[in-house]
Amino acid sequence: MFKKKATMGEVNGVSYLNGEISLKGVSLNVHSYLIDGALIDTGAHSLHKFFEPFLDEADYDQVLLTHYHEDHTGCAAYVQKTKNVPIYLNESSIASCTRRADYPLYRQLFWGRRRPFQAQPVSERFQSRTATWDAIDTPGHAYDHKAFLNRETGQLFTGDLFVSARTKLALADESIPEIIQSLERVLSYDFREVFCSHAGYLEDGRKALERKRDYLLSVQSEVLSLHKEGYSAEEIRRKLFPRSFPIVKFSRGEWDSIHIVTSILRDNGSLI
Repeated sequence: MFKKKATMGEVNGVSYLNGEISLKGVSLNVHSYLIDGALIDTGAHSLHKFFEPFLDEADYDQVLLTHYHEDHTGCAAYVQKTKNVPIYLNESSIASCTRRADYPLYRQLFWGRRRPFQAQPVSERFQSRTATWDAIDTPGHAYDHKAFLNRETGQLFTGDLFVSARTKLALADESIPEIIQSLERVLSYDFREVFCSHAGYLEDGRKALERKRDYLLSVQSEVLSLHKEGYSAEEIRRKLFPRSFPIVKFSRGEWDSIHIVTSILRDNGSLI
């Protein structure tokens, strides 16, 4: 029923596996990255036949998870079972990852059921074999989201902070204002290349993140202006995001453009 595939590669010292899964017009993908003995994210359990050989063959002595979502942590339990290496995660989501994951059926169908695993709190600054790293708080997509910056190479691993420059859909619990703040935070650091968990390698990563920040600031301004004119959240959504996407119906509204609008209004105190 699902079509699955994966590609492996290497760019500027970073090895990766990109797993893809699609069904009825909805296609999703996720990367796992490896550099200097540090594995960043473990991929999805539904794609374990691709990620497990990658995880078996890769040379690493620690795992860094950008956030708790199942497409990033789906094979963490496999790593824990087969490798004697520490797994690091934002402390705020460690306890939830020791329990059976609870998320909607469509996400279980796409990404599989993430099995429980044990993790340790990631430090704000940590070491790989030859480099010093910063773990940067970047909430908005998820409350526990982190980006990882290799100070020696100037390579920034952004998890789901970027994904695309022009966001058209958001999860019900995402916060656009928080994402804007997180983009501003990472842009205060010195980096060049960006490795996104979904968009992949972005050679001019700083400009890509700046484009996303500027776009979201523009959307935020339009939403607030239209609301001030008396438009409802749904009317604003229809004006700014008229296109319909298959995943809206497939996810039963967990993914929808309306969440972009409501998160902005809620942050501004205009939606209770």
